[in-house]
Amino acid sequence: MAAPLPQPSSSARPADLRARLETLIALARLLERLERSPGSASPDQYQQLVQRLKGLLDEPGLPDEALNAVLGAHPATAELYENIHYEHSGLCRSPLDQAVAAETQVAQLVSRLSRRH
Repeated sequence: MAAPLPQPSSSARPADLRARLETLIALARLLERLERSPGSASPDQYQQLVQRLKGLLDEPGLPDEALNAVLGAHPATAELYENIHYEHSGLCRSPLDQAVAAETQVAQLVSRLSRRH
């Protein structure tokens, strides 16, 4: 679950909110494509995309439901969100059972590799 964010102020216009969400979704989709195709963008292009996404994720006023839907559909953006808000909420979007399973698998692999040497 995402950390609570401020709700839109009464001065936020629905058209402005819609434009922000559409931009967030478009950039999140682009990040997913770049994550699946390493090297398809220059490091500068990738960094610019991440900075733009960080700016959108840091802006107050996105409704929690909309933010959670975007993050749920775009794992790379969810990971970025976790990193941005780590000091407040930790890795709150990562399911604990998956994290524990991954850690267990790594420990087993390290154990097997150490026995070979």
